[in-house]
Parts: sequence; C-alpha cells; structure tokens
Amino acid sequence: MTRWQINQRFSDKKRVGCNIVQGISIFVDELRIKINFKLRVKEKIVKEKEDLKDLIVSGMKEKKATNITIIDLKSIKNAVADYFILCTGGSDTQIDAIADSIEEEVYKGIAQNPWRKEGKTNKEWILLDYVQVVAHVFKRDRRQFYGLEELWGDAKIINIED
Repeated sequence: MTRWQINQRFSDKKRVGCNIVQGISIFVDELRIKINFKLRVKEKIVKEKEDLKDLIVSGMKEKKATNITIIDLKSIKNAVADYFILCTGGSDTQIDAIADSIEEEVYKGIAQNPWRKEGKTNKEWILLDYVQVVAHVFKRDRRQFYGLEELWGDAKIINIED
C-alpha cells in the first residue's frame, strides 16, 4: 500500500491528524479482525459438518439400519461432498422410515433440511443431499449392485458398529 493510499484511507474526519504509522496500525488491526472472523466462520462450518454427520448416523441407528458406513471424501480431489454415509434397510417400509428419521434428526439438531431428495418413490435407494454430507439409504441388493465403497476405494472408509 502506498503512502498516498494510506493517507486517502485515513483522511476522514474521525482520523484527522493520523500519521502514517498510526494509519498502518489501524489498517493492520482491521485486517486482523477480518482474518479472525473468517477463521471463526471456517471453524463453525467444520463443526456443523461433523454435527451433521453424527446426526445422520443417529437417524440411521434410530430405525435399526444395518451396515452403516462413512466414506470420508475430504482427501479426494474434486469429490462431490466431504462425506458419504451409507446404510442398508431390509424392506421398502424400513428404507422410507430410515430416510424420514434422518431428516427428523437433522432438523431437530441443526434445523437444516436436505438440499435434494431422490428415490422416495422407488424405495430402493434413497439419497438425502445435505451438500457437504450425503446420506444413502439402500436396499440390500441395490447396495451390492452399485458398490459405492469400491467406487470410492481410495477414500477413508469407517464402518459403524450396529
């Protein structure tokens, strides 16, 4: 920043009489405040993703979903989300109940609705997209057929105990 830019920035009525050192000091303080704000926002986003992941798993467990798996995609370049969370249901009714339970738990916990929902009519593979975390509720044969764990084989896979 040039001396002229600093003088222009600090020439308003509140800062009349500031010398260049005071002007730089004020500028640095304002910059520090902006950086701290951005860091707090980033920490909040990370915490929300972790909370969302836990709430989705809780919603799956609530309706006795089996074979719950978390695929951590954060280390994968150009991944569509940070986490995929997969589970299996035994019947159409159970799959629908699991999806409803996930929506309910997430809304109760952080008041967030899914950005997109797919598969509620076919009830073979229901997808709830929360942008950074995507929940997949499969029928047993569909999960084996699509094999998402193998598709994202280079990602970290965490199996949750029933």
